[in-house]
Amino acid sequence: MSTPSTNLKIALVHDWILSLGGAERVLKVLHEMFPEAPIYTFFYNKKFTDKFLPEAKIKSSFLQKLYKLKFVNHKLFLPLLPVAAESFDLSQYDLVISSSIAFSKGLILKPKTRHICYCYSPTRFLWDWHSEYNKKQTWRSKLVQHFLRIWDRSAADRVDEFVAISKNVQERIKKYYNRDSVVIYPPTENLVASQIQPFQYVRPAPAAGLTRAEVGVCSQLKNNYTARNQATLNFRATSRAVSTTLLENINSSRFQNYFLIVSRLFPHKNIDIAIQAFNKLELPLVIVGSGPEFGKLRSTVENRSLIKLTGNVSDEDLAKYYEKCKAFIMPQEEDFGLTPLEAMQFGKPVLALKRGGALEYIEESVNGEFFEDAHPAVLADGVRRLNENYKNYSPLVIKKTAEKFSRRRFEEEVKKLINL
Repeated sequence: MSTPSTNLKIALVHDWILSLGGAERVLKVLHEMFPEAPIYTFFYNKKFTDKFLPEAKIKSSFLQKLYKLKFVNHKLFLPLLPVAAESFDLSQYDLVISSSIAFSKGLILKPKTRHICYCYSPTRFLWDWHSEYNKKQTWRSKLVQHFLRIWDRSAADRVDEFVAISKNVQERIKKYYNRDSVVIYPPTENLVASQIQPFQYVRPAPAAGLTRAEVGVCSQLKNNYTARNQATLNFRATSRAVSTTLLENINSSRFQNYFLIVSRLFPHKNIDIAIQAFNKLELPLVIVGSGPEFGKLRSTVENRSLIKLTGNVSDEDLAKYYEKCKAFIMPQEEDFGLTPLEAMQFGKPVLALKRGGALEYIEESVNGEFFEDAHPAVLADGVRRLNENYKNYSPLVIKKTAEKFSRRRFEEEVKKLINL
């Protein structure tokens, strides 16, 4: 795609850059649209960005020193994230585009600087998932979340223009921030065709020049590093071999007509529900992705020959999984959901939970089906209906759905918004 010609001094801001997800794919497109624009982020994993954004000029906050000491869940930095957002000096820029997962919308800018926030969602754990998070929190954590919610609402008023990734997110921006927004759907074209290699975690070396207070904070973070996260990292080391063997089995017809899930493995993704459903159905299921739940989920399927977890795979292998699967399963609610549209690029129907962004592109009996509730029996019934309707799905019609969300369309809409 062509790079827009502009005299504007532009900066990009993204909360954190640690691994590959939908938001990071959008960030990469924005970077390729504006290659001279530096990317400001609270903290990042250099091993990942060297492969994913090799030409980018990345500028981090003071949290980068803490992050380098140990790989930790970024939620441990929560009380400091608003401070990090407000610490960036962006006074030299005419336009700042924040690619906001949570807190990067809270920038403090000069009056002359235009701030466009591409919002993936109002901060989930502070608003939509507030009740769920509170059940698991101490009173201290609840107090922190209360003040973060006050800051988050105030930070939303600093944005000049909100852009939502879906109508679903647009409604929530209005509800929680009382701000109007326009919708620009994220790009999906050529997502599986790019040759990004899978990211393998390598523990960074300790950072030098920390103050005594920073060392104290890092010591506390070290104590919070859980055995579950360590187990996940150990499993990643063997994921490539597992994926290669499974692809060989698929190619040799030993594992045909499988259903596919591509997702980060977190509790709210409902992967355990899908596993229970497919155990009852006795149908083959392949789960691509990694995350904190990898070890737990893998232990539940060790004796199940029809359910396989691959861990992270290259985009080249991911394309093969999409190409050879029977259908795609999305058991969780997503603000938009890029992976179902990736599957649709290959003409595959999608079964999705009837919530969130999926409502904006899945049409029952045309390119997929819905199931009403995140329960194994309900999901299993959705698989049954999808199988019954399978002969009625047209791969060409399904592919046309994905074409509506192309990269070219995304770039044109962004340039129009900026007046380029």
